[in-house]
Amino acid sequence: MRSFATRAALALGASALLAATPAHAELVNATDPATIEAIVESQGWPATIVAKPGDDPYIESNRNGLKFLVLFMNCDEGKKCKTLQYYMGFSDAKDVTLEKLNKWNKDKRFARAYKDDEGDPVLEMDVDLDFAGIPRENVGETFNTWATLMDSFREYVFEK
Repeated sequence: MRSFATRAALALGASALLAATPAHAELVNATDPATIEAIVESQGWPATIVAKPGDDPYIESNRNGLKFLVLFMNCDEGKKCKTLQYYMGFSDAKDVTLEKLNKWNKDKRFARAYKDDEGDPVLEMDVDLDFAGIPRENVGETFNTWATLMDSFREYVFEK
């Protein structure tokens, strides 16, 4: 009798463990630009992959009139990329001071601002998808964070 009770307890315990185990999320990495393009489009934003021979690929997109790029980085001859960088800039806001951009960097997380070689204020956000990648939902959430940062940065750059 005791043997039956022990086996029943083990079986119940094992089934409870299996029920508590989360389903494996789809992991996304930066090796396939079409996968990232689909995630951008799932946000309701247009996406166009640009792949030139010898260069790393990137995606052109925009959200609410804000153009931005998704750059594939740490690539091996334009393939097998490991990281992404979201990038946007304003060529019509050259009067923004470095002091103001430094304040942005001090007060905000996840993205950094600086002046590019042409003196334009730009915003960048890095996303590490190396190794096996991260869950698709997390990649989508990085775009939600990016959208919020883009809106805030536009408002910040053009405030008087």
